[in-house]
Amino acid sequence: MALNKKTVDDINVKGRRVLVRCDFNVPLKAGEITDETRIVAALPTIKKLIGDGGKVILCSHLGKVKNGPNEGESLKPVAKRLSEKLGREVKFIDDDNVTGDAATSAVNAMNDGDVILLQNTRFRGKEETKPEDAGEAFAKELSELADDYVCDAFGSAHRAHASVAVVTKYVREKGGNCAVGYLMQKEIDFLGNAVENPVRPFVAILGGAKVADKLKVIDNLLEKADTLIIGGGMAYTFVKAQGGSVGKSLVDDEKLDYCKNMMDKAAKLGKKLLLPVDTVAADSFPDPIDDPNLSTIIVKTEEIPADKEGLDIGPDTQKLYAEAVKSAKTVVWNGPMGVFENPVLAKGTVAVAQALADTDATTIIGGGDSAAAVNNLGFGDKMSHISTGGGASLEFLEGKDLPGVVAADNK
Repeated sequence: MALNKKTVDDINVKGRRVLVRCDFNVPLKAGEITDETRIVAALPTIKKLIGDGGKVILCSHLGKVKNGPNEGESLKPVAKRLSEKLGREVKFIDDDNVTGDAATSAVNAMNDGDVILLQNTRFRGKEETKPEDAGEAFAKELSELADDYVCDAFGSAHRAHASVAVVTKYVREKGGNCAVGYLMQKEIDFLGNAVENPVRPFVAILGGAKVADKLKVIDNLLEKADTLIIGGGMAYTFVKAQGGSVGKSLVDDEKLDYCKNMMDKAAKLGKKLLLPVDTVAADSFPDPIDDPNLSTIIVKTEEIPADKEGLDIGPDTQKLYAEAVKSAKTVVWNGPMGVFENPVLAKGTVAVAQALADTDATTIIGGGDSAAAVNNLGFGDKMSHISTGGGASLEFLEGKDLPGVVAADNK
């Protein structure tokens, strides 16, 4: 994977129109932003381009808009919050067509250092998500608003959408630069290098519910890591594949052979593949999920009673996994160890987070639930890097080329 990409430090934007694809897919409640992490993460790139005298045109999607405009998923609240954070007006272009007359005239009227935010790119429907359905018209219209393009939306980098990848073709055709922002650069540096060129020993920790979601990741990381640790619901399919009794625990019977193959592969490659040795089990999945009075027992993982369900790693496994992390120089973690939303079942995830916080290794959290868990449990500032992209970080760990990364110019 070519990771030596042109960044905002390599381009001169003075007096030029710069289209910046951000990830402003923030949670909204009654029109108010409830978590501004992604807005804050975008600020360094935006400030750099303003400081260099660029005319900064921001764009992003928000929500899972399927059928065109939806008032509840307008980017207007984002423009307001950005204005507060930057200490200058970020003009919002309330144009459901995104690149219509309102956008064109606003861009034409910009002075150096001005910032505008276009409407939710998904309001263009399939033209954004399936550019081939629209003859790439939307990507071309976006490119016509700008001289240069910067992608800083790692959370969308695994999608070949009009505003993420296709637009670069048209910007390049007119001699413009296609660079990555600071956020994208950080993701490439940490995640890309962890997988392609890790400082060893390299320990990878995978959790989450389903084996099926992590098939290629397990396969790729077995080749790259020195130790692979499995937790979460996906561990029980491995345990069953070994002949263990897992009771009512989550199991993907179609993937038993796959799990056997992966255990064989680890043995052949001389890699350590660690599975839970004990489990916190309950009669059933907690309902409500955060029920603090859930009754649990601790059992050997391969001896879960027929009427019980494994929902977190047990204390012996917590020690085993913490020990494996101690000697590591690079640790990548994707997916919680149990039902971390429940206080009774969060202990495994807390123990792993604590082990990562206590180590001197480079610690990288691969987006999604593991990022939420680390932040919610108060360990966020103890990690070297917490990825902003769930799906994108998983695909990076699979060894896939991400369209948003590939589309940027090489240095």
